[in-house]
Amino acid sequence: MEINIRKIQKSDNQQLATIIRSCFHDFNVATAGTVYEDPTTDHLSELFNKENSALFVVEVDGELCGCCGIFPTEGLHQHCAELVKFYIHKDYRGKGLGNKLMQKSIEFAKSAGFTSIYIESLPEFSTAVSMYERQGFHYLERPLGNSGHTGCDLWMLKDL
Repeated sequence: MEINIRKIQKSDNQQLATIIRSCFHDFNVATAGTVYEDPTTDHLSELFNKENSALFVVEVDGELCGCCGIFPTEGLHQHCAELVKFYIHKDYRGKGLGNKLMQKSIEFAKSAGFTSIYIESLPEFSTAVSMYERQGFHYLERPLGNSGHTGCDLWMLKDL
């Protein structure tokens, strides 16, 4: 199995949007107020042109199978970024790819000068949530910043 992690390219947009939305169906998650309905999901390469942001994709044997990134979400403290778009296609879960993507994203956040990382999620994404817990994220009582994803009801923060 040949694994390649790289930054997003414009040609990845459609396939990543499909992978992201499929995860909501795989876990039977409500889509209102989430990235599922966010119009930027179809234009991720453009979204991640912003300074101090990066979206990493993972390929296995040349097949695009997931993503994870860092984004300086509006309203967060200037030294805090959000870990975003953490999705793995169902055929590639449980192979350590998510952990590799998350580590790459955390390394990027540190190199960009961020001192903390914020996450918004949903309890239905329990596998990802347990990864966040293992990585040292702690729960918050309310959301931070202005992601626009009002459907998320789980918020976590990690000091770097």
